[in-house]
Amino acid sequence: LVRMQFLQILSRKAGSLEVLFQIPFCQKQFPYSCLSTSACVYSKKKKGSSYDQVDQEKYKNLVHSVISYKTSAQTPETILEEDNLLYGPPAKHTPPVKAGIRTPKNWVPLINPSKRILPVSSDSNVPVKIRLQRTKTPSVTRILQQTLSPQQVFYLERWKQKMIEELGKEGFEEYTKSNLFVVTELLCNKMETGILIHIETAARDQGEDDVVAGYLSSVEHVLEDISEVQALESGVHHETLQYLGLVDCVAKYQGQLCVIDWKTSEKPKPFLQDTYDNPLQVAAYIGAINHDANYDFQVRCGLVVVAYKDGSPAHPHFMDPDLCSQYWNQWLLRLEEYRDKN
Repeated sequence: LVRMQFLQILSRKAGSLEVLFQIPFCQKQFPYSCLSTSACVYSKKKKGSSYDQVDQEKYKNLVHSVISYKTSAQTPETILEEDNLLYGPPAKHTPPVKAGIRTPKNWVPLINPSKRILPVSSDSNVPVKIRLQRTKTPSVTRILQQTLSPQQVFYLERWKQKMIEELGKEGFEEYTKSNLFVVTELLCNKMETGILIHIETAARDQGEDDVVAGYLSSVEHVLEDISEVQALESGVHHETLQYLGLVDCVAKYQGQLCVIDWKTSEKPKPFLQDTYDNPLQVAAYIGAINHDANYDFQVRCGLVVVAYKDGSPAHPHFMDPDLCSQYWNQWLLRLEEYRDKN
């Protein structure tokens, strides 16, 4: 009977333990800690798994695949099949087109295939010097000037304004007309006569000032590598592309026949890219010579010589046949641009 009363009380108020201490059947109270532990064990509920709520008959295959495999059962082949169903077959790869690469519409070779290449002879000491005929045919200089990029126009105009501030308008015009042409003329005279005289003496004989003497002294070491002059200040005309120009010099530089272009500068230009459009000008002259019937030889190389006002050693920039071909393609693009504008 006593046990039945105890169980009834425990079932009615499982969380209240104070009632147990007032039971009349026992004079000595039960230890609190012992009863407290028993009550906690009986009151805790077991948490059920979320998988127990799944209808395993309905999702039998899914439940089986989740429980049975620790890793994915998919293979590269099955993934590819799913991708084909979702997104379709993969598109074939096409190499990207490089931005900025353009090719001339009407390409003409730099070397004239129909022109016979004659060996360069050193027997004749008289270089070719053809007078440039002034016609409506555009010149290389004009074509390049009218197809300058906006960036080139900006830097050229900034340099022009700076020089006008220093020299004045009339002084700047005189500067652009005198220095380069005087230096070119003296160099051509020296190479034409073939007399090995000191550069400064040649400048004094021509009545020029120390500025010109500085330019001439700058190119002295370059002249030592030049031989077998074939043309000096000679007009050229590309008979197919219809443009003309005036070539400073055609001679051998270190054994290679080159179109040589003399340039003056007050700032160092140790790299070819520092000379802006000068390599295109040289390539245009090479192409014109090779397609001009007045010249019985062809040229494959070029040379841009930058002379300095203070007499510092000039920078000779040699252009091999591959480099000349690259600049020739750029020249053809500029020529097409000029004709589109005009």
